[in-house]
Amino acid sequence: MRLLLSVATGFLLIQILFAQGSHPSDAPSSMAKQSQTIHSSPPKFEDVAATSGLTVSHISSPDKKYIVESMSGGVGFIDCDNDGKLDILVVSGSTVPRYRAGGDPMITLYHQEADTKGAELKFTDITIAAGLTRKGWGMGVAVADYDNDGLQDIYVTGFGGNALYHNQGNCKFEDVTETAGVGAGGFSTGAAWADYDRDGRVDLFVSRYVHVDIDNLPQFGNDPRFCRFKGILVQCGPWGLAGESDLLFHNKGDGTFEEVSRKAGVNDPNHYYGLGATWGDYDNDGWPDLYVANDAGPNFLYRNKHDGTFEDVGLLDGVALSGDGAEQGSMGVDWGDYLHEGRLSLMVTNFVEQGSTLYHNLGKDNFADASLRAKLLKPTYPFVGWGTSFFDMDNDGWLDLFVANGHVYPQADSVPGSTTYRQPMLLLRNHRDGTFDDVSEALAAMPLQSRRGAAFGDINNDGNIDIVVLNVGEPPSLLLNRTKSENHRVLFKLVGIKSNRAAIGARVTVKSGGISQLSEVRGGSSYLSQNDLRLHFGLGAATKMSEVTIRWPNGESEILHDVPSDFIYTIVEGSGIQQKIALPALPES
Repeated sequence: MRLLLSVATGFLLIQILFAQGSHPSDAPSSMAKQSQTIHSSPPKFEDVAATSGLTVSHISSPDKKYIVESMSGGVGFIDCDNDGKLDILVVSGSTVPRYRAGGDPMITLYHQEADTKGAELKFTDITIAAGLTRKGWGMGVAVADYDNDGLQDIYVTGFGGNALYHNQGNCKFEDVTETAGVGAGGFSTGAAWADYDRDGRVDLFVSRYVHVDIDNLPQFGNDPRFCRFKGILVQCGPWGLAGESDLLFHNKGDGTFEEVSRKAGVNDPNHYYGLGATWGDYDNDGWPDLYVANDAGPNFLYRNKHDGTFEDVGLLDGVALSGDGAEQGSMGVDWGDYLHEGRLSLMVTNFVEQGSTLYHNLGKDNFADASLRAKLLKPTYPFVGWGTSFFDMDNDGWLDLFVANGHVYPQADSVPGSTTYRQPMLLLRNHRDGTFDDVSEALAAMPLQSRRGAAFGDINNDGNIDIVVLNVGEPPSLLLNRTKSENHRVLFKLVGIKSNRAAIGARVTVKSGGISQLSEVRGGSSYLSQNDLRLHFGLGAATKMSEVTIRWPNGESEILHDVPSDFIYTIVEGSGIQQKIALPALPES
């Protein structure tokens, strides 16, 4: 099997090298060049978690002797009461002794309190009052409105069992895991919602990791092949451990789901080690496709065949392995059109001394590993990468990148010359020519941590994208984006009618200032995390958008013209703009 894979990989490399040499793959288009005079402000982020009330610590053992102790966890944004302000979800974690004793609440919910004049952000832990009381070992989170009642619901993955919380209004939730049939089990990690068959109801994909028996755990450092890192004893796995299959739950529309992964062709019969998962329409055919990051194995790109089934084209399309044909330890994933080409490219974070991989979408089912050319390999190579996203940090109209880092082995601190357990975060600015500049000094004042999930959204509705990050064994970080910029911006909240109510899978294309941008609503991405379901666009100097096209999840489109910048718009399928809220005034030049 590995020989066949090597032959196929060699053929793939020839194709990629030809494509890279014959395609102006990282040169900005003529449309993109028109916007290169837009000013980019120095990025500035401040961690306001402690002062705003995000004080509950993620639970984790200090020494990480077992693999189940090092993989949690995700974070996310939700508007649980439809008040227009984002609330925050943080997976709780656990330890082996605590799990054996019954486990911990799988997730913490922080409600954003009402505005007070001149006050900073304030959050209140409402987990118990909200009914989020199921205990276990939380790993990841994804948000959607699975029953189309206009309220955002929560799915939590975990070791030993998952949870589905149905939103009953006013941030009160009912645990419907058993009745819905989505408890899963095993070592579940990533979760991603999408309406893959376009029937108006979101379905749920769950990736699973390794098979672990809590009563018969592999002994720390026991096997010299799989429990060593640079000569020191560490936790065992994933190498040497059996993997688990993946799951796809089809929404039946009556509050229950049917597990159809085998029938759909996404069950992973080889049992690779699944982590991050996200849906995106990479081939622009109007149907959501699925990407799954596997640790220490080839990644999957499942092309939607429009009949309820999928075909894994990851190897043939060039996104299963690195550009030199190596399997990588992949963790976090995100889609983004970082060059304004009208195609979604892929960002994948990986294990130490592999570097993150940027798969540039060349079109015609062909990706190229652009990591080296994009200047991403050098800054990401020393670290273990997890949560990530394309996002426009300064509203200049170009997608930047963020990567949360942290080693899995605390014992790495004892290896001379090795990267440490606690690692910095990376901030990479789009240079508008296919490359990125390392501007991580904007985050240098923040203490080193071993981090996992990262979620992105406008937490204070000021038009800047903020970031919440999980710190292993510590309270989370809330990185408030205080970048001062004269650039315009816009947010869109989409409401489906014929499509699923949260409009997951909808694509918005914005034309302004001589460039075209696109983004999609996603229920799950990054590393086991959930971004703001509203779509954000930086608009540079443009005071209006000449054209806004919404392609709804059912494939139908509507177009708006001459839409002013600097608002939060609510757009209802078939009815256009139903509400607009002005964003704060821009600083004077």
